[in-house]
Amino acid sequence: MEEKLIFVVDDDPLITTLVATRFESAGYRVRAFAYGEECIPALDEKPDLIILDYYFLKEGDEPMDGMAVYEEITRLAPEVPVIMLSAQEKGAVVLEFARRGIADYVIKDTDLIDNLQAAVRDILER
Repeated sequence: MEEKLIFVVDDDPLITTLVATRFESAGYRVRAFAYGEECIPALDEKPDLIILDYYFLKEGDEPMDGMAVYEEITRLAPEVPVIMLSAQEKGAVVLEFARRGIADYVIKDTDLIDNLQAAVRDILER
């Protein structure tokens, strides 16, 4: 069975390292990006899944937010499922993610890695 490719897009190096380590040890190939603008040109690598942060901070620049990146992903590679990561727990924001077709939403909390692993397994092993 071919290894599945997961893109992890998050400006927090601790998050990308934790996620990459967990999924690489589970047999996935992982490619990490600090910003959505970096991930978009790499879509031609045909990732099986994208884990995308919602809110990015970048010194000196105004990076695209996760929703703008998601819209670009769905325009260029609509077949690729996206899991949105965020500390956002507001119902209206989560509802907007669902309305736009996000495959899943995982809150950045102490259970992040375990919840993310469950979400990835559900999406990639259907």
